[in-house]
Amino acid sequence: MTILTQQKAEDLFLHFDKATQLLQHSLKSSYLDALLENAENLVDDGQVQVEDGKPNPAEVKQLVAIYQTLNLGQQSAEDIRRMLQFSLLKVLRQDSIQANHQLTPDSLGIIIAYLLERVAQPKGKVTILDPVVGTGNLLTTVMNHLHQVTGEPVEGYGVDNDDSMLAVASVSTALQKLAVSLYHQDAVEPLTVPQVQLAVADLPIGYYPLDKNTRNYRTQAAKGHSYAHHLLIEQTINYLVPGGWAAFLVPANMFQTKETAGFVKWIQSVAHMQGLLNLPTDLFHNEAAKKSLLLLQKQGGGSQQAGKVLLGTFPPFNKQADFKRFIGMVDQWVATNIKK
Repeated sequence: MTILTQQKAEDLFLHFDKATQLLQHSLKSSYLDALLENAENLVDDGQVQVEDGKPNPAEVKQLVAIYQTLNLGQQSAEDIRRMLQFSLLKVLRQDSIQANHQLTPDSLGIIIAYLLERVAQPKGKVTILDPVVGTGNLLTTVMNHLHQVTGEPVEGYGVDNDDSMLAVASVSTALQKLAVSLYHQDAVEPLTVPQVQLAVADLPIGYYPLDKNTRNYRTQAAKGHSYAHHLLIEQTINYLVPGGWAAFLVPANMFQTKETAGFVKWIQSVAHMQGLLNLPTDLFHNEAAKKSLLLLQKQGGGSQQAGKVLLGTFPPFNKQADFKRFIGMVDQWVATNIKK
C-alpha cells in the first residue's frame, strides 16, 4: 500500500466517520449501528433514511453534503474497503466485539492474496469462499487483489453465524460493488454454496459445542468437543474443486495437540499440505493468540504434493529487506514445487 493510497483512504474515513458520528448522536445508537445506517444510505445512492423524524432535516442536509464529498462512485474498491476498515477499527475501540470477530489485519490479507495468486495461477473467472467471513475484510482484500492482477471477475461466497458482522460484510461488499453471496448460518452445518476454486479463512480458536453436528466429520474428536478449526477446515475442503487451494490462519500450536495425528491423517487422505508459515510474533498480543498460515490443496485435478513443503517464519513486516528476501524464497519455492 502506497503512502498516497493510505492517505486517500484516511481522508475518506474522516468524512465517513463524521457522518457516522452525526447519525450516532441523532439515533442515540452504538457506533456500529450508526456505521451500518450510514453505509446503507450510501448503498442507496446517498438517500438518507428517515424514521420517526430522525435524523432531522438539518442533519439530513449535512449527511447529503458529506455523501457528495465522499463521491464513492468514483473511488476504487480498495479505497472503499480501507475506509470501512478504519471505521471498523473504531468500532472495536467503542463497542464490545468478541475476540473471534476481530478484524484480520490488512498485512495478513495481502500475504494470503499474494500466496494464492502465486500458487493457484488463476485464469478466467475466479470463485472463492470464506466460511467464517465476519466483516468480510479478508475475503474482499483477496478478491480485490486477484481482480487487480488478473483483470478477470472474482465471485465470492461468505458464511457467518453472527448477523451483525454479516450486516457489515453486506454493506461493505455492496459499496465495493463486489459479487459476493452471503449466508447467515453455522458453517459446520451443510452449506448451499457451490464448489469453488479458492478458499480463505481466519479461523476461530476453541471448541465447537454442538457435538450432534459433528457426527459426519472425520476430524471430530474421539472424546468430548471437537476443535472448531479442524471442523471448518474439513468443511472448506469439501467445497473446493479438485486441485483447489485454501489458505487458513490457524493457531500456531495447531500441530502440537492430542488430536494432531488424526487431523494429519485426514489431511493426507484428501489434500496436499503444501505450506505452513509462522506469522511475525509482533502481530499478536500474547503467545496464545499467535497464528500460522496453513496452505492446503485439494487432491485431484492434476494436483500433486510439493517435493518440499513450504516452511518458514515471516520476518517482521517493517524489516523490508528481510521481508523481500523471504518473498523471493516463496517465489523460488513456487517455481520449483508447484505444477503449472
